Amino acid sequence: MVRIAINEDSRVLAEMAVQMWDSHTVDELEAEFVETLNDKQSAFFIKYINDLPVGFAQCGLRTDYVEGTESSPVGYLEGIFVKEEYRKNGYAKELLFACEIWAKESGCSEFASDCEIDNMDSFKFHMAMGFDEANRIICFKKIL
Repeated sequence: MVRIAINEDSRVLAEMAVQMWDSHTVDELEAEFVETLNDKQSAFFIKYINDLPVGFAQCGLRTDYVEGTESSPVGYLEGIFVKEEYRKNGYAKELLFACEIWAKESGCSEFASDCEIDNMDSFKFHMAMGFDEANRIICFKKIL
């Protein structure tokens, strides 16, 4: 079962998300997710197997320019995660589909995403899910 997350799910989401975004703590992510869960411009979906959360997806509406798109707002996959022992079962596809439905119901005609340039697993997932590669970039920063 995939369902939309509510405020009470913030800790469960953070405990999974820290495995993907490991530069943060569970507490930091939980605080961020509480805010995000109350924002109508974004949504989380959780995948359950026998009442056990095994994955999640975060999506949002972007109104700024999204690489390769022509409309606004654009549904955007902000993150997707499935616990390692549950991968290769189609659960990420289910989560993505829930995000796409939410985006369409929110007025979007396009859906986008990104991944790190060296994350081949994510790249392969996106291509298998019907995404088209829009561009490749390397970002730079400089401390002043």
